[in-house]
Order: sequence, then C-alpha cells, then structure tokens
Amino acid sequence: MDTSIFSHINWLAVAVAALAYFSLGAVWYNKDAWGTRWAIGHGINLNDPETKKGSGKIMFTSLAGFFVICFALELLIVKLDLKVFMSGVKLGVVTGIGFSWMAIFITYLYAKKPGTIHVIDGLYHVLGQVVSGIILCLWR
Repeated sequence: MDTSIFSHINWLAVAVAALAYFSLGAVWYNKDAWGTRWAIGHGINLNDPETKKGSGKIMFTSLAGFFVICFALELLIVKLDLKVFMSGVKLGVVTGIGFSWMAIFITYLYAKKPGTIHVIDGLYHVLGQVVSGIILCLWR
C-alpha cells in the first residue's frame, strides 16, 4: 500500500476545517435556528437537566468525528489535486449528500424519524462538508 499520500496532508487545515464544521453546529442547532425543531423531532426535552449531562464528552467526541471527516476530505482533495473554491463546494455537496445525508436518511427511515429531522440533520452535514471542502481546497 502506497502511504505517500499522507505526507501531503495539511494537518493544520484539517484541524481548522474540523473546527469550522463543529462551529457551524453551534449556529445550525441554536434554538433560534433549527435547534427547537430538531429537539422536538428527536423527542428531546431541552429543559430537562438530565439532557445536559455528558455534554462536554459528546462535544469533544463529535469534534474528533469532524476531524476524521475532514481528514477523509483532505485525502480526496490531495488525491484529486483540488485547489479552487468551486472544487471544495462540489466535493462537499457530493460527499455531504452521497455519504452523510444518505446514511442519516436510511438510518432515520428505520428509526421512523420525521422528514423534518432528515432535512435538518442532512443539510447540516452537507453544509459542513462544503465549508470544510472550501477551506481544505483553498489551503493547498
């Protein structure tokens, strides 16, 4: 297996892209944006103190997950030699819809989640990957 691709990874760009993806969630899932509808759709009571327990661990773990996603995007960007804004947009749309949203969609079908939740969570990951793709492509 050729591992030379790893020598071309821009680790700082991956970390910044992961932080951007994570930060988008703070805006996207804010009560004034989609947070209230999201909580209702998932049956989560945001006023219940039990809901907040373990939040730090959840956020740290999700940030680590975003780092893995951005690392995978960076591998694709390096392999495909993408370097411009629109390449980041296109890659983010393709991976966001083709992988993340469809995985969420299929899972939520079996969990019988309302369509609103499919859209809220799916679009979040598409936008997160578009933002990350742009950062990674421009930081070449």
